Formats: sequence, C-alpha cells, structure tokens
Amino acid sequence: MQVSKKLVNSVPSCADDALAGLVACNPAIQLLQGHRVALRSDLENIRGQVALLSGGGSGHEPAHAGYIGKGMLTGVVAGAVFTSPAVGSILAAIRAVTQAGSAGTLLIVKNYTGDRLNFGLALEQARAEGADVQMVVVGDDSAFTSQKKAGRRGLCGTVLIHKVAGALSEAGASLEKIVHRVTAAAGAMGTLGVSLSPCSVPGSVPTFQLAQDELELGLGIHGEAGVRRMKMVLADEIVKTMLDHMSSPSNASRVALEPGASVVLVVNNLGGLSFLELGVVAGAAVRCLEDRGVCVARALVGAFMTALEMAGVSLTLLLADDELLGLIDAETTAVAWPNLARVPVTGRSRVLAAPEEGPKVEEPIPAGAPASQQVRLVLERVCSTLLGLQEELNELDRAAGDGDCGSTHARAARAIQEWLNSTPLPARPSQLLSTLARLLLEKMGGSSGALYGLFLTAAAQPLQSRSDPAAWAAAMEAGIEAMQRYGGAAPGDRTMLDSLCAAAEELRALQLPGADLLPVLAKAVKSAEAAAESTKNMEAGAGRASYISSARLELPDPGAVAAAAILRAVLEGLQSQRG
Repeated sequence: MQVSKKLVNSVPSCADDALAGLVACNPAIQLLQGHRVALRSDLENIRGQVALLSGGGSGHEPAHAGYIGKGMLTGVVAGAVFTSPAVGSILAAIRAVTQAGSAGTLLIVKNYTGDRLNFGLALEQARAEGADVQMVVVGDDSAFTSQKKAGRRGLCGTVLIHKVAGALSEAGASLEKIVHRVTAAAGAMGTLGVSLSPCSVPGSVPTFQLAQDELELGLGIHGEAGVRRMKMVLADEIVKTMLDHMSSPSNASRVALEPGASVVLVVNNLGGLSFLELGVVAGAAVRCLEDRGVCVARALVGAFMTALEMAGVSLTLLLADDELLGLIDAETTAVAWPNLARVPVTGRSRVLAAPEEGPKVEEPIPAGAPASQQVRLVLERVCSTLLGLQEELNELDRAAGDGDCGSTHARAARAIQEWLNSTPLPARPSQLLSTLARLLLEKMGGSSGALYGLFLTAAAQPLQSRSDPAAWAAAMEAGIEAMQRYGGAAPGDRTMLDSLCAAAEELRALQLPGADLLPVLAKAVKSAEAAAESTKNMEAGAGRASYISSARLELPDPGAVAAAAILRAVLEGLQSQRG
C-alpha cells in the first residue's frame, strides 16, 4: 500500500497548521501561546459563566475548534492527528478560562482511553490549584451489542453535548446543573457509523482495507474495527440496517425508538462522502424513522465530526423533549454549527403543487402538415438510432467530457418512446416541436437537454402558420440562431452546431420553387456527417472540451455525431414511407 497524498506542509506540523488556519479565518477565535489550544477571543464575556472545554486528536475537523463560540465551547485542546492532547496544554486551557473569571470549568471528553487519562490528569492538577473543574465523558457508540469494559466510544453525538452544555452555560446554569443535564442527554443518545473506504493519517498508509463490494458497519472515528463487514447494498437498505442495529432490543447500547418518540437526527459525513450521497442517506433516514412512527424533531446534515478522508457516514439519534429542543435551538456563534430550522422535520408538507398551465389556444392545422403516423415512424427511428449509439457516444465523450453524452441522448430517446406510447401526437408541427422541447428539458437533463429544448422551441415559431419545406428550412435556421444566442458557441467550435449549420446550408435550397424535400435532405445529412467527422481536427471553443488540450482531442465531437445521426434517422424514416 502507498502512503496517501495530503495537502500539508509537513506531517509533524499539519495539526498546528490546520488550527492556525481556522483561527486566521475566524476573528472570534484565538490561539493560546505555546499550546495547541484555541479559545474564544472574547474571554472577558465568560466571567460568571461555566467555561466549556473539549478536544482530542486532530483529524476530526470541524470538531472540535469549529464549535468554539458563544452558546457552545469556550475552547478546545487539540492533539496531533488521532492523538490525545498533552496534559500541559489541557491544564493551560483550564488556567486561562479560570483566570478569565469563569464560574467553574466543564471538560467534555469523548470516551477514549488517552483522552480520559490526559483530561483526567489535567483536571486533578487544576483542582490541586484550587480550580472548580468537572468532567463528563461521552460514549454514544451503538455498535457493540454487549457492554465493553472500556465503555462506549465517543462519536459524533459529542457535538450535540457541546451544544446542550453551551446553551445551558449561556443561560447561566451552574456547573452541577450542566453536568446533570448533559449526562442525562448523553444517556439518551446513540451513534452508528458505516464506511465505504478507510482513512489515512498523514505520512501513513490507509488504516484498513475494504474490498470494492464491501462496507464496514460500526467502525470508530479513527478507523477502528466495526462489528461486521457487509456487501454493498442500496442506500435505503444500509440506513435500515443501521437503524435496526441501533434500536434492537438485544443491543445493550440501543436507542429506545418507540412509536411516538421525538429525536434529533444527525447525518454526519465522515469526511470523504459526496454531498450527493449524504442527501440520499439523509432522506432515507428520515423516511425510515417516520415509517416507525418516530418524529424527527430536528435534522442536522453535514460534516460535524470526521475521520480525515474516510468515505462514510454516521447517524446520531438523540431522544429529545421540548426542553432539550430548546437548548438545541438556542443561538450560537460557533462557525461549524448549522443554521438549523427551529421546527420539526416530521409533519410538514414537502411538496408544492406545480402551477397549472394556462388554457391552450387552438391553432389551425397548417397546410402540408405531416400526418401523425408519418411523424410517429420518424420519431421511432430517431429513438432507436440514439439508443444504438449510446456506448459509442459515451466513448467519444470520455475523451473530452464526462463520458455521458450517449447516456444523455439515450435518456431522451426513452422519454420520447414513453411519450409516443402514452399520448396521441399533436397534429400541428409547431405544437409537436414545443411538446418535444418541454419533454427534453424535463427528461434529458444537462446542457444537451437545454440546447435541444432551445432549438425545438425556437424552431416551432416558423411552423405556426405553415408547414411546407421552406417553413421547415426556416425552422432549422431559427433553432440554430437560438442555440448560438444562448449557448455561446459558433460553427468551428467543435460542437453539435457544426453538424446542424452544415445541414442548414443545404436545407436553404428548400426555399427555392419546386425543391424536392428528400434529395435536399439527403445532401444536408451528408454535409452534417462530414462536418461531424471534421470536428476531430478542430480546437474546441465551447463546452467542457474547451478546457482540454487540443492535442488530446483526436476523435469527433459526440454532440456533432449525435446531431448528424438524428438527421440521418429523420431522412431514413421519411424514405421508408415514400418507397
């Protein structure tokens, strides 16, 4: 295994540099000279209030320094990556808040041996100096079904304890009251994580290995082993498995998720999960809880306590009454705490009905409009052509884009097929193109969907009053003009416009008296295909390909190839009906 790449200046200094960077960007936080300690810049404002200190190893950002602020932590003490902080630094932080006039100090510590030992030793030394200090050890891990001698590990639920304690301190609660309240809250909370990949400490190889089709359930935030490995399944199934495990009656660290219970849900990114996946997991968690009759009173979704770059997620559930929700909702200036809606997630409408379309104006059917069956056969030919080209277009797109051009066109083809099988075709050509435009804008997606939508919307205008070959040539010109105006591309920029413009040049012949549609269209198709092939010699001037070196663009543009193929399919569809 290779050492993972990291954006650091040096391995020994990375924890200090990270903390200094946070402080540099947040005037409300300051460093304690000579120590890896961050404190509120307005320490004078904690006089008469209980000071709250937390901390632990670095690598869990934004924990812990991101939770410094009014209404949360007074300060944090950071160790090296995944390493407990030094006793001397913890003691220095206690001294700093004590000298600022705090009414006692509470240490909020995650349940790991090193943290308990070092914070505990600093507590004893501070008490020997006369300071009023207490410690709460948070263990919210719901992974292990039987009690371990070491107790439950401290995980993301610790952040909620920071918030509850901070709100109580800001309200003037005594040290004893805060200890009592947060101890009760910690006992009504559980967290469970799942990982798709390991993490790696700077300068080291990954902490463990997972097969491509595996995930690990119940691991710790330093890469410690979980309770079991599973095969990859759908996100909904993973979330259900997590919640089942957390609430199982046979689990000694279970969360009592009875119907009617009210919870605060935290969906925590362990560091390397995409926010797209995080949203999928969050939605699944809310649905699964509500299906059990549980009220999701608040939902926090984001990165709150990470494990470096681990691709994974943890779910935290805190059973909450109205008093506890009030503490969660209390204001804080901590930069990593989300701007949380102070209303329940459960019980609200999540969908706004789409506005109704205005009354449709009946248009007369122009002379020369193609028959419905003729249009249907042409569209079916276009769809089958695009579906057959899916992999070829994707392969062309991988050279300069994101490799989905074929998939995007295939999605459009399937949408048109579904529409053809469920709806009578509009008789008016302008209405046909407008309907296709709306369909592609909704179903095709991406810039291609927008461009085709623009083209068809504009092309529909010249066809409102007539539908002869000259009108179709004008429709082609109008569609191209709209694409150029809004898309910003021009012929020669290595886009679908190269094919369309080449075809449009030939289609102008349809405006001449006595022009025969099919021979002109056949010439237009050949020109479009030649133009598509010539794009492999062009330097891209628009689209994603414009960011790629021209030396790497040795294949035709997939959009130009697709546009030429559509024109070829239209020609063949018309020819099959005439012959």
